[in-house]
Amino acid sequence: MSENVEAAIREAHRSGDLESVVRVGLSHYRAEVYSFLCARLASEADAHDVFSQTSEDVWRGIAAFRWQCSFRTWLYTVARHAAIRFERTPANRALRRQPLSGAPEAIERERSRTRPYLRTDVKDRLSALRASLTPDEQSLLVLRVDRGLSWEEVSRVLHDDSEADDASIRRHAVNLRQRFRQLTERLRKQARDEGWFDEEA
Repeated sequence: MSENVEAAIREAHRSGDLESVVRVGLSHYRAEVYSFLCARLASEADAHDVFSQTSEDVWRGIAAFRWQCSFRTWLYTVARHAAIRFERTPANRALRRQPLSGAPEAIERERSRTRPYLRTDVKDRLSALRASLTPDEQSLLVLRVDRGLSWEEVSRVLHDDSEADDASIRRHAVNLRQRFRQLTERLRKQARDEGWFDEEA
């Protein structure tokens, strides 16, 4: 499904129909990118504001989009940068993120297609763990585990330089894999220490 959408977006871009590129792209990826923002930011209202800003940024930036990655990956990159600008606003710095379980019902239905172990009590506990993470740690988990992006795609989203070349992206991807391994080991240790599961589980 996503491959077909990406192909349609690319064809519209090639033909110069930038309005269709943005309209189709935002329509198809709205739910998952919005829930990504809900995971990172303090409230649904904040996520809504940042998604609105993301949409504006996409409209302004689509003419310069050069297909170094998929539209989906680029949209996550634009959304993250909009979120960072929002987080750096002094009035917003003290606000905490809310876990994905706090997303609206429609978004939660979209996410309910994920693995069964992310549901009920275990899901609530995992959400509590995630809420203790930094914004980029949270984003790393969402992009890699929930969204299934490749390491190079995750690197493009989380790289501080949106114009980074392929070699820099690959080096950053290696570092992200190490961070991800350390992060998951830390979460597993915390879960074991709190008695959520035994060593055999």
